[in-house]
Amino acid sequence: MTPVKPLLLAGLALGLSACTITTRPAVYLTQSGSNLITDLRPDRGEGSTYWVGEQVRIRLSTRAAGYVTLVALQPNGYSSTLVRNAYVPAGTTTFPRAQDAASWTVAPPRGTQYVRAIFTRVRPTTDLVLRGTYDNGTWNTATNAYVNSYAAQDRDVQETYFWIR
Repeated sequence: MTPVKPLLLAGLALGLSACTITTRPAVYLTQSGSNLITDLRPDRGEGSTYWVGEQVRIRLSTRAAGYVTLVALQPNGYSSTLVRNAYVPAGTTTFPRAQDAASWTVAPPRGTQYVRAIFTRVRPTTDLVLRGTYDNGTWNTATNAYVNSYAAQDRDVQETYFWIR
C-alpha cells in the first residue's frame, strides 16, 4: 500500500466518525394507505432546516383530483389549519398557491414542525378546524375523526416535517 492510501483511509475514518445521523420521528397515521398522495414535502425536502423569518412552501402530489386540508403541529404542540378544503388537480400543487396571495414565514418556536395533508376525492361536507394545543395522540384522534366519514378508497393522510432553527 502506498503512503497516500493509509492517510486517505485515516482521513475518511475521521470524517465519518464526526457525521451526525438524524432519523425521522415515528409517525403513526392509521387513516393513511390508499396511495392517493404520492409526495408531500417542504420545498427544501423532508427534514430540511428553515431559519426563523424564511419562507417555506409545501409540495403535494396526488394521483387524483380532490380536496386537501393542510394542518400544522408546531414544536410546542400548538396546531393550526394552513389550508382548508382546497381543490387540487391530479399532479403536483405547491402551497401557498399564487392565487392564495399568501406566504408562509417560519416563526418560533424552534424545533420540529409537522405538516399533515388530509386528502379526499369527494368534496368535504365539513371543515376540519384545528386550533389549540395537542400532543401526538390527540392530534391523531382529531384528524382521524375527520377522515373516518369518508370511504377508505377516497381518502389519504400523509405527513412531512422540517426543522425550525
